[in-house]
Amino acid sequence: MVDLTSSAVATDQRASLRRHRAFATALLIAMGIGYVVALRSGLPGYWMDLLRAGTEAALVGGLADWFAVTALFRRPLGLPIPHTAVIPNSRDRIGSGLATFIEQHFLEPELVATRLRAAGVSRRLGAWLADRRNADLVSDRLAVIWSFVFRSLNDQKLQRLMQMMLRRQIREVDFAPALATLLVILRQNGAHQQLFDYVLAVVRHYISVHQDEVLEVVEQRSRWWVPRRVDQRVAREIAEGLISYIDDLKNRGHEARESFDQAIELFIERLRHDPAYRTRINDMRDRILAAPQVNEYLATLWLGLRASIEDELALPDSRVRQALSGILRSIGTAIADDADVQARMDRRIEEAVMTLIVPWRRNIGHFVEDVVRSWDTRTIVDRIELAVGKDLQYIRVNGTLVGAAVGCAIFAISELIR
Repeated sequence: MVDLTSSAVATDQRASLRRHRAFATALLIAMGIGYVVALRSGLPGYWMDLLRAGTEAALVGGLADWFAVTALFRRPLGLPIPHTAVIPNSRDRIGSGLATFIEQHFLEPELVATRLRAAGVSRRLGAWLADRRNADLVSDRLAVIWSFVFRSLNDQKLQRLMQMMLRRQIREVDFAPALATLLVILRQNGAHQQLFDYVLAVVRHYISVHQDEVLEVVEQRSRWWVPRRVDQRVAREIAEGLISYIDDLKNRGHEARESFDQAIELFIERLRHDPAYRTRINDMRDRILAAPQVNEYLATLWLGLRASIEDELALPDSRVRQALSGILRSIGTAIADDADVQARMDRRIEEAVMTLIVPWRRNIGHFVEDVVRSWDTRTIVDRIELAVGKDLQYIRVNGTLVGAAVGCAIFAISELIR
């Protein structure tokens, strides 16, 4: 789309340049014809002499401006006249001057900062994102990018590389402090007691369902002369006693729960301060990561997740797109309605831009200079001529008309002072 638009603009510029060039040339030819007619007619009189003087001066002015305009881009009539074809011969100086201008004036830090403050980037961005059409557009583009990324991840070498990088990053993480922090959060919210209740419920259910296994254990340890009925009763009493004790443990004030809480607290302290515990946790981490079952599980999990996300992103009205669009609209509305948020965002944007511009402004200037130097002569002439050629043809027209007016004025003044 961008290339087509640029091509259409260039075509329009060429057509306009041809029209204005033809008009300036036609005007110069008309003055030449007028001069020949006035010179060859042989008719005496003031007005004929005025016509000859005006057209003669118009020819001089028009030809001089034609020479000047042509000399900017090429050698007039192909003649090797000094100081012509100025732009082709000054390509390096143009690139250097343009780079210096951009570096010192366009990318001057204070100027950029002032423009950013005046632009109100965050406010405009918020208002733009708050519009549903814009949010949908951004979400669609992001979905396309994500689809491309997920398709790229189909490569097995890339997958192995990502798994290797992930394992390396995990190995660099010290899990002991993280586990200690997690346990602290669980204790503060009472979640560790809920976990304890869940374990009790599971154990209670298991004992209730597997009383026959308790009987088998009792029979194996019982004397041969003890009747089976006695073993059954003992097994039932053991099971019921265990269940009763588990039910007692559900009381949050039970001594065992206090012991459990103290054990958790001691475990947290050891995780934070005991190097041996840290070593054991990290060793366990490494063994888990080295297990082939973990890699197979992660690979299977990733394949399923990737396929699901790819299918979802392929839908034009997918839930991912709708959710992302909604999030973007919410963010945009929040930014557009909150002046404090706008001020903070503007400061962050300014800091980010300044961080990029100050170290890189010289590199940006060198890049512009290198680009201009890489252009061939025809390219640089064509681009500059398309940009300013139409205005230069007006200079030719003005030179011709002004020359005619000056010629007539000089003739009239000469006649008056004779």
